[in-house]
Amino acid sequence: MIVKLYNGNPNVREVRHIADILRAGGIAILPTDTLYCFACSMEHKKAAETIAQLKGYKLKQAKYSMLCESLSQASEYVRAMDKDTFALLKACLPGPYTFIMEASGSVPRNYQNANKTIGIRVPENDITRAVIQELGSPLIATSVRPLGEEDEPENYCDPELIHDRFESRVDVVVDGGIADTDPSTVVDCSDGIELVRQGKGAFNFE
Repeated sequence: MIVKLYNGNPNVREVRHIADILRAGGIAILPTDTLYCFACSMEHKKAAETIAQLKGYKLKQAKYSMLCESLSQASEYVRAMDKDTFALLKACLPGPYTFIMEASGSVPRNYQNANKTIGIRVPENDITRAVIQELGSPLIATSVRPLGEEDEPENYCDPELIHDRFESRVDVVVDGGIADTDPSTVVDCSDGIELVRQGKGAFNFE
């Protein structure tokens, strides 16, 4: 199933329907401000395992991000931030960044990295943030491009091509328009501030 929504004015009824699918343990492909992503409710481990299979790895190897609708929501799932880190996230979010943070006890261990961290995203995309708000909790997510995939990146930017490839393996694809080809910029804030990957977001935090 594919659902067309418009960033800036997503249809409320469709947003509720997508949230209901996720609440029931379904898997969605959602737009962000960078790439499209696989997403599921953090309450459903089985859905997260299926996403790991779609990416080509086991759940323990997965490097998920947590999609939040606001910095306020994100702060409930990470350890207390110092004022400089909080100021950095406040200045950059919503935006095309993934911040690696120390996970709090509210994050199930299945989604934490080996060093008990989690990637936090607040995408600048009204569709996905509206779905998260309707759901009432963050989403576990990772980009749609499978591990080791050599296809042209454009194949994972067009929602109709994405739907053609994954329609039998996910519950809903949300068409939010053509995505960017650049991933998010990844910044590790778990021990100081370190650039891990330069992506769409500018890195000029010194």
